[in-house]
Amino acid sequence: MRLKSRLLPLAVSLPLAGTLAVALPLAAMLHAAAQPPPAGAAPEENAEEPGLAYSVSLPETGDSALDDAISRASALEQLRERAPVDAFGLVSRALAEANNMRDALRSEGYYNGSSRVTVDGSPADTPGLADRLAARGASDQPVPVVITVEKGPQYTLAPVLLRTDPPGFPLGAMGETGLAEGQPARAQPILDAQGRINQALRDAGHPFAELGRRVIADHDTRKLEVTFLVTPGPRALFARPGVTGEERTRSELLARMVQPLEGQVFSQERIEKTRQDLLSLGVFGTVRARAGDRLDEEGRLPMTFTVVERPLHAVGFGAAYETRYGPTVSAYWEHRNLFGGAERLRLEAEVNRLGTTGDTSDTGGKIGASLRTPWFLGRNQTLTFDIAALRERPDAYDRDAFTLGALLERTWSPRLSYGFGPQIEFSRVTQDGVTTDYQLLGLLGQLRWADVDNPLNPSRGTRASLLVNPIYSMGESNVFTRLRAQGSTYFDMLGDKGSILAVRGVVGSIVGASYGGVPPDKRFYSGGGGSVRGYTYQSIGPRTAINEPAGGLSLVEGSIELRQRVSGPWGLAAFVDAGSVTEDPTPDFDNVKVGAGLGLRYLTGIGPIRADIAVPLNKERGDSAFGVYIGIGQAF
Repeated sequence: MRLKSRLLPLAVSLPLAGTLAVALPLAAMLHAAAQPPPAGAAPEENAEEPGLAYSVSLPETGDSALDDAISRASALEQLRERAPVDAFGLVSRALAEANNMRDALRSEGYYNGSSRVTVDGSPADTPGLADRLAARGASDQPVPVVITVEKGPQYTLAPVLLRTDPPGFPLGAMGETGLAEGQPARAQPILDAQGRINQALRDAGHPFAELGRRVIADHDTRKLEVTFLVTPGPRALFARPGVTGEERTRSELLARMVQPLEGQVFSQERIEKTRQDLLSLGVFGTVRARAGDRLDEEGRLPMTFTVVERPLHAVGFGAAYETRYGPTVSAYWEHRNLFGGAERLRLEAEVNRLGTTGDTSDTGGKIGASLRTPWFLGRNQTLTFDIAALRERPDAYDRDAFTLGALLERTWSPRLSYGFGPQIEFSRVTQDGVTTDYQLLGLLGQLRWADVDNPLNPSRGTRASLLVNPIYSMGESNVFTRLRAQGSTYFDMLGDKGSILAVRGVVGSIVGASYGGVPPDKRFYSGGGGSVRGYTYQSIGPRTAINEPAGGLSLVEGSIELRQRVSGPWGLAAFVDAGSVTEDPTPDFDNVKVGAGLGLRYLTGIGPIRADIAVPLNKERGDSAFGVYIGIGQAF
């Protein structure tokens, strides 16, 4: 007689002529891969009474995946410490273990296997076993429980079938199942295939698709016959979406943001993109998307986004430290919805180079304000105005400046954005005892690419930026252009985000003017945190007559850093940085400075707290012996 096991969506046993069929839900096959058995004790198990200690010996089948499934499925093992039992509860648990082992075997494709449980050397169904165990009394030796499994042959997949209702529905819309004839008949790939088909149907515009399955184990051929039963339902277009929950944000702005969905074919990706657009305004803490459970009278799918607004105001603080110049502190206050259109007004202040000996003559600072207007004259387009007063006192120069600027930024894709805008600056700069007043008019253009898994602590992907900044110096009557390209990439070396190799490179050049025609603060400098660690800030490159940094017209930098997670939130880093600055607009590598060091990382919700110590490897007279850098966020 031919023996088959039918695994249907409904648990129904049906005897058929000439065939014995046993119907079980496919989900039972995943018992071993699902959550452990519930921790609650069975009725005969009283957790309040002293438990009977027992040990569990699990089988070794030669199939590591099956061994893992058995361990996860075993209630005897999973509940051994979490839910103590008495003698009668232990026997009851051992008797129930057969079902758990059957599910574990089937989850890995073993449909003809068997199992056996012995307690204290006797089969679990031995009469009087519980009484004998209870009579043992207190003992230092746990009761031995041994699980034995005969796995039998592993079944393989027969050709997978797709059947549609109504017949003739194009199967191409459902994508590939990923299941091939002859591969092991494991349960998880079958469920994964069902999920892929269902997602493909939704991506093709079928929000009400229904997908069932019929699974039959043929014990004669040792094949598992899988049939997916597809009812795609109607292909839906979005109706006009709605937004609810806003309190201070203008409804017309939100309506304009979600309107592009109307008339589009249903797509989970389109829904998520619109949801992210709403979140990007910065005024909402959460945005939830909900599609209707039926089409409207026009045959379209209703769509509603529910928003919850964040607090209207926010404050923030920052701090950093360098050994030579001491701490830097900053703070900001922002209004997140100034006129009801998600406009963000930010006021910020910074005091830097506070010194290490109480001398504040070299202390610098900044006071500024910015107004950011999202969705300015277009989708995903932001206009930002900036105004600032600065006092800078690095070793290279002294600068007091007043700046104005505007930047129009547009997000071209989730990874690519660009921006441009005018700049005005009035400044007084002193270098090597010579003071010059500058009136500068510039145009800033920038292009950014970001494809990383985590912007605060990336473990894979690439980031890159290109800056083009032509500047007209009204006092000098000349034009020069600053060009700067930067890129970084990240490699997850072991695939577990525990060992990350990070690489960074920077190239810069200033063209169009002589060395003396470029204001000292617009030249390139290198050295210090965020650059070449181990060297004094801005110290790499040409020098003035009094041996202070003079800056250059070209820049080359590179860094390589290995970030290793050690335990929990703690990690270590080892790095090498290198950089070169020259007076010529063409970068060269004749006098490259190299620094190396080690760092400590502590991961928080806002990024890692970083502490680095670095030394210069080709130190010259006047260079620091080492540098210590403390801040929030990775170095790059």
